[in-house]
Amino acid sequence: MVAVTGDDNSGAPAPTDSSGTGGGISAGEEAVPEAVIAEREEIISERDVATEPADDEATEPGDDVVGPPDLEQESEIAADYIEGLLDVADLDGDIDMDVEGDRPVVSVVGATLSELVGPRGEVLEALQELTRLAVHRQTGTRSRIMLDVGGYRARRREELAELGRRVAEEVGRTGVPQRLDAMTPFERKVVHDAVAAAGCRSESEGEEPSRRVVVLPAEEAAEAVVQG
Repeated sequence: MVAVTGDDNSGAPAPTDSSGTGGGISAGEEAVPEAVIAEREEIISERDVATEPADDEATEPGDDVVGPPDLEQESEIAADYIEGLLDVADLDGDIDMDVEGDRPVVSVVGATLSELVGPRGEVLEALQELTRLAVHRQTGTRSRIMLDVGGYRARRREELAELGRRVAEEVGRTGVPQRLDAMTPFERKVVHDAVAAAGCRSESEGEEPSRRVVVLPAEEAAEAVVQG
């Protein structure tokens, strides 16, 4: 862990399914700092590369990933970028750098900064995209760096894992597929893993930002329901 300066957030309540069968994500409406909006617009207007593929989802064959990434370098670039953003927005906190598996993780910790998370984590996702673009501009390669604020992702991971297990149990018992509310790629990945661990199948359908998880019964269970 390496400390710099940055900040934190607050959690979001457990999701509920738009169709009454799964989980969406809710959070209080928070104002996005004007400095963050301005920074995002500036970087998006300057970028000359395609946006990073959806978080935690496979890249397409032929993606221009060159050699193994320098995770420590990516973390340092990202930490400097986030620190600068926080200074511009006049926000305080600390920045921790870590590595989870094959990806660097930069976390803003300290005081509660729910405005850096936003409704359904939308501001956090935008900040993560900007951070990846900042890393790309300096390294020339795509980054899978993950940004967290105040442990938001850890809390969401627990909530969504429980949601996945609960829905999978119901689908396994009834044999009826269930569609969950729209989720971010990070959230869908957590649900997919939980559903698989519970012995059911799942798939994603729709287009961003309305892409969602559909939980399906295991194939043998589905056949038994049809035959019955």
